[in-house]
Amino acid sequence: MVVVALLSGLVAATGGALLAASARRRVGPHRQAHVLLAAAAGAALLSLLVGVTAVFASGDHWAHQQGQRTGWATVVSIGTTISGLALGAALLRLPGAAATPAATARLLLDGVIMGTALWFVGWVLFSEPTLLLGAATPVACVPILLPTVSAALTAGLTLIMVLRTAPPRHRLVLLGAGATAVTCGGLGLAAGLCQGGPAMGLTGAAVLAVGLLAAALAVRRVDPPWQVDVDLIRRDGEYAFVPMFAMAASAMYHLVEGGRFDAFGIIAGSVEGFALVTRQYLALNDVRGYAGRLAEREAHFRELAHTDPLTGLANRRGLLRALYRCAEADVPCVLLGLDLDGFKNVNDMRGHDIGDAVLAEVGRRLRGNLRPGDLAARLGGDEFAVLLHGATDADRVAERLLGVLGRPYEEADGPVFLSVSIGVAGHCGEPDVELLLRHADLALRYAKQRGKNRIERYDAAYDQLLRRRTLLEHELRGAIERDELRLAFQPVASLPSVRPVGAEALLRWHHPELGNVRPDEFIPLAEECGMIAKLGAWVLHEACYQLSRWLADGHDVWVSVNVSPRELHAPEYVVQVADALRAHHVPPQRLVLEVTEHAVATDLDELIRRLTALRLTGVRIALDDFGAGYSSLGQLRRLPIDILKIDHSLVAEHEPVRPVGKDGPAFAPMVDIVMRLGHQLGLEVIAEGVTSRTELAAVVAAGCRFGQGALFGWGVPAEHLEAMLEAATSPGARPASLPPGPTAAPTRPPAPFPRFGLHPAPPVPAPRASAAGSPQVGPAAQGASGGDTPTSVNQNVGSVDSSREMRQA
Repeated sequence: MVVVALLSGLVAATGGALLAASARRRVGPHRQAHVLLAAAAGAALLSLLVGVTAVFASGDHWAHQQGQRTGWATVVSIGTTISGLALGAALLRLPGAAATPAATARLLLDGVIMGTALWFVGWVLFSEPTLLLGAATPVACVPILLPTVSAALTAGLTLIMVLRTAPPRHRLVLLGAGATAVTCGGLGLAAGLCQGGPAMGLTGAAVLAVGLLAAALAVRRVDPPWQVDVDLIRRDGEYAFVPMFAMAASAMYHLVEGGRFDAFGIIAGSVEGFALVTRQYLALNDVRGYAGRLAEREAHFRELAHTDPLTGLANRRGLLRALYRCAEADVPCVLLGLDLDGFKNVNDMRGHDIGDAVLAEVGRRLRGNLRPGDLAARLGGDEFAVLLHGATDADRVAERLLGVLGRPYEEADGPVFLSVSIGVAGHCGEPDVELLLRHADLALRYAKQRGKNRIERYDAAYDQLLRRRTLLEHELRGAIERDELRLAFQPVASLPSVRPVGAEALLRWHHPELGNVRPDEFIPLAEECGMIAKLGAWVLHEACYQLSRWLADGHDVWVSVNVSPRELHAPEYVVQVADALRAHHVPPQRLVLEVTEHAVATDLDELIRRLTALRLTGVRIALDDFGAGYSSLGQLRRLPIDILKIDHSLVAEHEPVRPVGKDGPAFAPMVDIVMRLGHQLGLEVIAEGVTSRTELAAVVAAGCRFGQGALFGWGVPAEHLEAMLEAATSPGARPASLPPGPTAAPTRPPAPFPRFGLHPAPPVPAPRASAAGSPQVGPAAQGASGGDTPTSVNQNVGSVDSSREMRQA
């Protein structure tokens, strides 16, 4: 017995020392758990020393010192209870065991439920009539009641934590087993002192000592700190019925064996019931709180789903929700569609951060200039919408927003200037959300097309325009395959003989159902929908094919084709031109490519590079509509061109000027100036839009050698122009001054027309120097034609001429 007592004291002291050292080394928020473990070890060690001393002190007079032993048992019971409570608190303070007070309360209640069930089962087993320990059962020792409760609670809490912790959990099992052994050992030591005898007391002391050592070994490591991950959600519920089943089964057994329930059993059952009810209440409260938080988050996310995060305005969903509410309530409303003009340049030039700041400021201005109840929304990008309830003030609100949003947007690196286009639409008849959105979008689109920075109200004519545009776009995509396109050729005449020496290829579209579609209608559409390159390739091949036939028949003629800016800037266009020339055996100098002044205004340096590459193939370049307002004299000197085509606005002067101080015909002074400028730069000049004999006399007097216009003929089919060429070269026809230059020998009939095949480019001829210092084709080889319309957008692809010709066509 002495050896057991000494070993127990030594082991317990070792365990207490290790736990104290661990508490001293620990730092951080989880040090408290190790301090509690050290305190529990101190209380347990003190209880062990008191209990072992009392056992040996009462050895000779054991039976005669019951009262003294009961007092020592009370001291040991109190120390064991304090140690058990400290161990339970330390378990709850382990990292990850209970992150919140609510989690701590739930875990503690679960431990109470499990501990009460263990205590009740133990009471049934150790009380009458079972008396598991027989005569050694301490049936009348009240002091051991506290350590039994402490041991049961510690065991229950340990069991709950072990069961609810995900693997690996061997260290937690060792710690929990040690804590349970400490409280059970203290209980055994107190029970031995009270009634069980020295053997039971020393056995309890040994168990207590082993428990302290096990707890010390479980927490001996400092780095890395171990974590107890207690999952209170997934690992909850399956243990709720086990304690009650154990209590119910032990109660039935107790009754069957003839036992009775005294106050302790009733108290244990009551505690279990109240603990279960409290735990259920907490669970229900958790569910209610979770449901409330879920409802709040749902409302929050629902609002987020209808709100634009950048501006704080409603998004498209929010606008649709408001529109449907108006429709359901049959409330008249007006929808304003807004689009910021030129906002893409802000993102490109100033950065997306500045762009986002501008959009946020637009949102603030919209919110600050609307009436209560009206809704502002951002639909995406730089597109906004405003929903007005009531149609009386829609125009006034739109005017105010036009001014408010057009004010400068002050940013750190300088103000941003934008304008806004607004489309206004209201309900017509029955409220229809989709129809209202469509009407507002059409009105906004029309405002953008009519020059931006303006307000447009929806008109039913927009629908007709949109339907026709959609139909034209759909039909245009198959026009080439259905053989609906044709080329018309407007002659270019030599002056003053008016003999045709060249022609401009003009694209015409005759639809079997729509009839003749105007070029100024389908050419811009082709530009927008990306078909202009396909149409341009078709025009180029068809024009070269027809030119090869005329040359094979012996006609000394050239053909010009207009080129759109999009075609011109395509890297493969030079190869396409060379391919068409080679495929149809056309001498390069017989093909003239016309570029409008609109293309000059876009990117002059890039245009010069593209035109230079084209001229290296041998073709000639004409600058169309010269004088329409884009080109400057400095740009004209840099451009690698061969021909200037004087715009009709310069030719059609109201009063030709007569020479001062000498006789002679009246002449057009602007044409005279351009003629002198062209000749100084080594360029040939063609007068466009010659419609009367007065204009013809004026351009001839100015020295212009080539003209084009209604006076010489509209755009006609190839066979009609061929008849004009035949008549001009027939015997008896007046001699005419042909444009000088090399004349190609008649070529053999061309091979079947390769529509869009690309072949390697032919050898590039060396450029010829001009008086302007750039590689120019000399004026002796010049000649071209062009369209007569003053609007540059209609010059693309050589398919649009003057408005008079379009009406004629």
